[in-house]
Amino acid sequence: MKTIFVVEDDHLLNKTLVYNLSEEGYEVTSVFNARAAADMLRRSAYDLVLLDINLPDGDGYDLCRLVRLQNPDTIVIFLTANDQECDQMKGYDAGAVDYITKPFSIYALQRKISAMFAMLEHHKPPRDLYSDGRLFLDFSEQTASLDGRPLTLTAMEFRMLNLFCKNDRVVLTRQQLLEKLWDVDGNFVDEHTLTTAVSRLRGKIETEGAAYIKTVYGMGYQWVGGERV
Repeated sequence: MKTIFVVEDDHLLNKTLVYNLSEEGYEVTSVFNARAAADMLRRSAYDLVLLDINLPDGDGYDLCRLVRLQNPDTIVIFLTANDQECDQMKGYDAGAVDYITKPFSIYALQRKISAMFAMLEHHKPPRDLYSDGRLFLDFSEQTASLDGRPLTLTAMEFRMLNLFCKNDRVVLTRQQLLEKLWDVDGNFVDEHTLTTAVSRLRGKIETEGAAYIKTVYGMGYQWVGGERV
């Protein structure tokens, strides 16, 4: 469910937005001033923020910059009575994607929000996943599970698994792995580190007789995808 945060000091408009957007199926949170908004933005992330510029205790532009700092992927739409071009440019410079002047049609705003979310979904890159019904790996989100239970993996282990999964049944030489698996902190991965890393990874994913990484002696390793041994 998409989340929307409404920051609007006009109580009637605030409640109207919350009601109509909730009816559209969004999870909506709202506040009436800048202080409460800043507190919420530091504690929670939202898919979209509807932001009034002229708040009784602050400036919507500053809140927009806070959104961009905390959650760069959040969509910000300004709702304001300021209709001067210079105000609009200031809003875009602060990081908003749209600028709607009051009064406006609630229905038109709903359609605009729906179109924005649809566009983002259309352009969202496909998630990089591996699943064999037992082992699940989400390389995009860096999450993993084994037999339905969360599995803790290091950044190095995710990189190693990604490399293996992208080269299913291909024998990767130790030299190829050493060249690819440069440590996240910039430290070179040597032969001993590689051997230890593969062994540790096997210990995490190869349970109940399932083999995933086969040692090809004299060469390197091969992903065999959960073969029973």
